[in-house]
Amino acid sequence: MEQVDKQEGLDASAVPFDDPWYDATGSGRDERAGAGAPGDGRPDAVLRQRVHSAAEIYLEVQRSPAFQEVRRRYRRFVFPAALAFLLWYLAYVVAATAAPGLMARPVVGVVNVAMVACLGQFLTTFLLTWAYARHARLRRDRAALDLRWDTQEMTRGVTQP
Repeated sequence: MEQVDKQEGLDASAVPFDDPWYDATGSGRDERAGAGAPGDGRPDAVLRQRVHSAAEIYLEVQRSPAFQEVRRRYRRFVFPAALAFLLWYLAYVVAATAAPGLMARPVVGVVNVAMVACLGQFLTTFLLTWAYARHARLRRDRAALDLRWDTQEMTRGVTQP
């Protein structure tokens, strides 16, 4: 691998890491002097000066606008999606019990409305799972990971009561 990097003129230590899943502090790459210290321009620097216990830190993070934004994005997706899926499921159950003639109506060959609706339930489940994972990846994961890293930085050295 190094030979490939050297041949292409890339120095692995000079490439900045923008990958949020890369643990910079665990690898020792982010051990520069003053990183995260008060007054270095990071938002958590002010918080670190004010709070002293882990409970206070977590309460401060919970009240922060970044945490509220992550939670708001989560709720804006989950509540409408869960409500829509629940209504769709209840409509299927109600139709199966209240309108057996409608559900037994043939669509194509031996396939009837009940079979199509049942397959629609499975398809809806898979689509909802995909949409949730996509929404989490695009709208919440980076902000949640930033919050996690900031919280770990703030709680570093704080003993639990």
